[in-house]
Amino acid sequence: MNLDLPVRSALPALAAALDERGVAVLAAPPGTGKTTLVPLALAGLLDAAAPQRHVLVAEPRRLAVRAAARRMAWLLGEREGARVGHTVRGERVVGPDTVIEVVTTGVLLQRLQRDPELPGVDVVLLDECHERHLDADTALAFLLDVRETLRPELAVLVASATSDTAAWAELLGDAPVVAAHGIAHPVEVVWAPPPTAVRPPQGTRVDAALLEHVAAVVRRALAERAGDLLCFLPGVGEIARVAGQLGGLPEVEVLQLHGQAPAAVQDAALTAGGRRRVILATSVAESSLTVPGVRIVVDSGLAREPRTDHARGLGSLVTVRASLAAGRQRAGRAGREAPGTVYRCWAEVADARAPRFPTPEIALADLTGFALQAACWGDPQASGLALPDPPPAGALAAARQTLLALGAVTPDGRATERGRRFARTGLHPRLARALLDGAAEVGARRAAEIVALLSEELPRELGDDLAAAWRAVRDSSTPYAARWRQEVRRLRAQVTAPERGREREPTDQAAAGLLVALAHPERVARARGGAFLMASGTAAETAPGSALGGAPWLAIAVADRPAGAASARVRRAVPIDEQTARTAAAHLLTERDEVRWAVPPGSRRGELTARRLTALGALELDADRLTRPDPTLVRAALLEGLAREGVSELLRWPEGASSLRARLAFLHHALGAPWPDVSDQALLAAAEQWLEPELSRARRRADLERLDTGSALQRLLPWSTGEAGRLDELAPERITVPSGSRIRVDYSTERPVLAVKLQELFGWAATPALAGGRVPLTIHLLSPAGRPAAVTGDLANFWREGYRAVRAELRGRYPRHPWPEDPTTAEPTRRANQRK
Repeated sequence: MNLDLPVRSALPALAAALDERGVAVLAAPPGTGKTTLVPLALAGLLDAAAPQRHVLVAEPRRLAVRAAARRMAWLLGEREGARVGHTVRGERVVGPDTVIEVVTTGVLLQRLQRDPELPGVDVVLLDECHERHLDADTALAFLLDVRETLRPELAVLVASATSDTAAWAELLGDAPVVAAHGIAHPVEVVWAPPPTAVRPPQGTRVDAALLEHVAAVVRRALAERAGDLLCFLPGVGEIARVAGQLGGLPEVEVLQLHGQAPAAVQDAALTAGGRRRVILATSVAESSLTVPGVRIVVDSGLAREPRTDHARGLGSLVTVRASLAAGRQRAGRAGREAPGTVYRCWAEVADARAPRFPTPEIALADLTGFALQAACWGDPQASGLALPDPPPAGALAAARQTLLALGAVTPDGRATERGRRFARTGLHPRLARALLDGAAEVGARRAAEIVALLSEELPRELGDDLAAAWRAVRDSSTPYAARWRQEVRRLRAQVTAPERGREREPTDQAAAGLLVALAHPERVARARGGAFLMASGTAAETAPGSALGGAPWLAIAVADRPAGAASARVRRAVPIDEQTARTAAAHLLTERDEVRWAVPPGSRRGELTARRLTALGALELDADRLTRPDPTLVRAALLEGLAREGVSELLRWPEGASSLRARLAFLHHALGAPWPDVSDQALLAAAEQWLEPELSRARRRADLERLDTGSALQRLLPWSTGEAGRLDELAPERITVPSGSRIRVDYSTERPVLAVKLQELFGWAATPALAGGRVPLTIHLLSPAGRPAAVTGDLANFWREGYRAVRAELRGRYPRHPWPEDPTTAEPTRRANQRK
């Protein structure tokens, strides 16, 4: 048994830290033995004189769980299931002598919820905590709570492949940090950016040109360097495409390593020997697993992260630039056993824009499952949990609303018995609801089969019709189908509902549609104009040519909404009928009176509409005309119409009303308060003050158009201060000029204008001023024909300086009108001279 691993030198310090404090942080690079040698030491299996302890090792991925357990069993010279075993969802390999059990963090959470004391467990090792998976963060918070309240003797060890351990030590109460230093073989960095620009990733889409370039770099690296090659790609689809482009490589075995890979492929990737290997892997190979024989790494520089649109209830994975920390982990794979080389498929300068560390999953993910875990733990607000990062308030609130709608929590956030049943399934609460409620409708077996399909990403080749995919998987012998059947057995064991009789059994499509709708009621969607509208109010489109596009209703299982897109994209769905939608989304079914301002088809003029509406969320099901709508709703709709079309457009403004409004606007601008603002926005805001009671009596557009706006505006005048009585003094509607004429003042411009024939102003020495003398009138002096002859704001200066030029120009053209030498002493007149 070769146990000469770098972490061995740190074991005494680690044991002392745990014995003294009960908590510790282990910083150990990949390949040092932290995942295999440390559990063996903690369990007392390396020293016959050491006391034997039961150790629980939690890994973030099933692939890492199986690999770690298999490796430890091999080191002991035993078969797995003897002193070392493992448990993942639906699979348990342990025996009566097992003292080290490797589990996923999800399994650990379920055990903590079932029995927080973890009877029989002495030490818990949380591995790869630097990856910041939500389950791992939650499990650590629960374990620290258990240590504080129930089992202070339970030892907790947090292991990280990075040296950034200060935050973990602080979280554990200033826990000691033990470092193990690996053998640092040099790794040469080769920058290999694409020869031409490639498009940045959109959602899960990666530019095909980049994948072609990655495949070309793999070929180049194989020619330039010796040893096995590990290539990092963001997802299963990209791995398959690059694998296809590498077909025909002589004497090279191409393996695809990811969480869904068959066990035989995983074993081949984790075992050196034989032909030269090219291992195409997701981030699962960054730190959780040792891949022997690798001397070359090709890094695409991409990774996948979850994103959740909480407002629309849509979650998806997106492709992002991998963090610098992930890049270091990936490169280190080439130097595990000997000097190596990493080929980075981007320009060196791009590292300046890359994030330093991966974003914690709690900041990005759908928190519905986390919120249920916290509620079942007795801390619905998660305020008492020692989490590395707090959950975002908005995401947690959205999660609680979902749980409330599912009946999993009470209004104050406490877990119901139904919610506890959901948690025991190990499923997302939505899928747990579909399984437990759907079993009574379609039978336990079929419910388990459909939910098993929904609980894992389906192979793309199965298409977008979930019912068709279900039929295909049932008849398939692929590795995916084998995993699916295993999960079906696990789920079937959790459902107590009897199988339905054959005479009542729904079709595959009806059964699948109901289960999807139960899981995602806000995603039931109705056809609308060539696309679909979901109950959540989000538009959705099927892929071009999809058979789903012709369905009147859909239950959408998987959808995403690319950045900047107006509609979501339907990835997986099932056609359903309206009754299924009503049944599954019954809590969204409402009947309400709707009174609003709308533009009827074929018209440009808005009108008040009143309907008794039956709706499923945002989807209208039935509508009847409402003959006696609530006056409060009517009033709100009329105000909506005024806001949308504008007070100036929707109401009628005869000359008197327009004149009064213009005068008030002038005084508000010139003097301010108490003279009111009469702009559209201000009049709309003050509607209760000046439009009542007419507004309360109005029932349609015509009623608004008949309003006497002039009389209504009078209500805005400052009557209480007495200033209203000065309106004609401060802003007279008309001004009497020397000829005796009463001329209307134009207030439509910034400076009021008096347009009057020049001869009517003879003898007027100075320009009148308005607003208490603050604003001089602008006078438009008109010729006898009524055309502007001059414009002035200083009449006295005009008589001195400008009149002579106007007189010289116009008296020959209008000889019958007076043009005196001195206009300041002449008799004003409205008439021409009589003919002689």
